[in-house]
Amino acid sequence: MVEIFLKTLPFFALIGLGFQAGRTGFFTPEATAYLTKFVFYFALSAMLFRFAANLSLAEIFDWWFVAAYLWGCFTVYLIATAVALFRRRGIEEAAVEAQCAVIGNTGFLGVPMLVVLLGPGAAGPILLVLALDLVVFSSLIVILITGSRDGRMSLGILKTVGLGLLKNPMIVSMTLGLLWSATGWAVPGPVNEFLAILGAAATPGALFAIGASLAGKSAERMTIASWLTFCKLVLHPAAVAFAALVLFPVALFDAAVMIAAASLPVAGNVYILAQHYGVAPHRVSASILISTAISIVTVSVVIAWLTGLAGISAG
Repeated sequence: MVEIFLKTLPFFALIGLGFQAGRTGFFTPEATAYLTKFVFYFALSAMLFRFAANLSLAEIFDWWFVAAYLWGCFTVYLIATAVALFRRRGIEEAAVEAQCAVIGNTGFLGVPMLVVLLGPGAAGPILLVLALDLVVFSSLIVILITGSRDGRMSLGILKTVGLGLLKNPMIVSMTLGLLWSATGWAVPGPVNEFLAILGAAATPGALFAIGASLAGKSAERMTIASWLTFCKLVLHPAAVAFAALVLFPVALFDAAVMIAAASLPVAGNVYILAQHYGVAPHRVSASILISTAISIVTVSVVIAWLTGLAGISAG
């Protein structure tokens, strides 16, 4: 446990460094926004393309994996939704709270950290988790909020969802990488080196950007934020673990990567969506802040358990 904690600590220390830079004003909100753009559109996209280009679709996609992950996610999603509706929140707020409960920071934290901790073989399962989060749940929240406001489903909603996916650089880079892989051609040496150099900036850049963005978030509405943090850091990985290890025949290593990804704190893009639609942004902000702080310990605990379970040598 201590060894795993020491291996995860540098990643969270980078988040802490970014938080301090943002808190002191050395890194302004505008600077954080531009760093996030660089990571999102360039560094992380290069990393994802390079991973995908060196994998085949068969190495990434597995129906049992998909079934297990979605079963775990929707179980917690429905629990969070039911609790929100019991508190007499509307469909819009319930959708945002459910999103907090199941969407982890896989892109900015999971991809850089878990590939290093669990090995290169973790890249495929992590890409699949990221794709499911983006395609299924990012689409679902838009459909629920927009449909609730319009009072009905329409082709306009599907168009909004489709355009959102097409404009997401993580989806685009993974898709292009897989298309390149399907050709059977090796990535040319200079191109591969370029992607490696640019992609290497994703890890420190993403972690620093997470911390700097957290500096502007508040820890108000502690009760609900604490409940959503519990959902994300405890219920979500537990439900995914039950599905992957008991209900569905998922390969042990892939199950370990899936559970590790499920243990990550609430993703920053949930706040972007909440702010865009004007639905409970302060609640989401507090959930991200609290879950990220607590995950310093909980992620280490989960990874320590998984490395023993699957016989993985972390780091």
